[in-house]
Amino acid sequence: MKGGRPIVIVKKKAHGHGGHHGGAWKVAYADFVTAMMAFFMVMWILGMDQQLRNSIEGYFANPVGFKKGYSSGKSPISSGSSPAQAQSTPIKLISRKSEEDELKTTGGRIKERLRDAGLASIGDRIEIVETQTGLRIELAEGTNGQEFFAMASASMTSTMKRTLEIVSQELAPLRNPLVIEGHTDAAQYAGLYSNWELSTDRANAARRVLEGAGLSSSRIVEVRGLADRELRNPDNPLDPRNRRITIFLPFTTKPEGDSTITASPSSSRTSGAAPETSSEGSRI
Repeated sequence: MKGGRPIVIVKKKAHGHGGHHGGAWKVAYADFVTAMMAFFMVMWILGMDQQLRNSIEGYFANPVGFKKGYSSGKSPISSGSSPAQAQSTPIKLISRKSEEDELKTTGGRIKERLRDAGLASIGDRIEIVETQTGLRIELAEGTNGQEFFAMASASMTSTMKRTLEIVSQELAPLRNPLVIEGHTDAAQYAGLYSNWELSTDRANAARRVLEGAGLSSSRIVEVRGLADRELRNPDNPLDPRNRRITIFLPFTTKPEGDSTITASPSSSRTSGAAPETSSEGSRI
């Protein structure tokens, strides 16, 4: 007591810096754990076989259709690294059907864009056929023989270049690989340069335009020249319409019961004959 008044001593407890941001590390740690989990998920999926990866992709692309196809309600992710449960027929059918619809729609858009670009006059020489193995786009010369390429040359006309640019822009969003083929008529050359070289040079010229218009070069799996070995009009080997460029997009999924898919435009028709529209395929 001093002067009749009590002395009051107040003690304050000191706090560290953690009082202001003590929980920040928890947020950072949560982000780190989430990123690591995503990383291990990606590594786990990459270690699976292609069939199971296709099933997982089909699930995320169309969960509703996936669940309808899976009467048991099981997800392919639950099967771990083993594709035993994911190799069910409903998943294959959904994935293949989706791809067929996508290619069919793409073929229709190509036809529409060619008409909008004022190229309707060459529509009868651009054939888009959906076959059992994929989509085949064939660009054949007209009766004058110089609509797409100069005579006996791989020099491309502006019409052909514009046509290929439109085709490239429509095919770019797809994931299917491409096979490009060059064909000639049966007219022979004098000297070392032959229809083999000409058909190959024209196929490569088409490849360069497709890539230049936005198509990824990694999707082109084969470029080949077939000379006059697969004539469009075998009754007239010199018919200018035998000179053509073929672009084939094979399916990446397998139908039920099939063990392989041949990525070849020749597999969708009889060699040496004009394309058919029977049970093998349908024109778009």
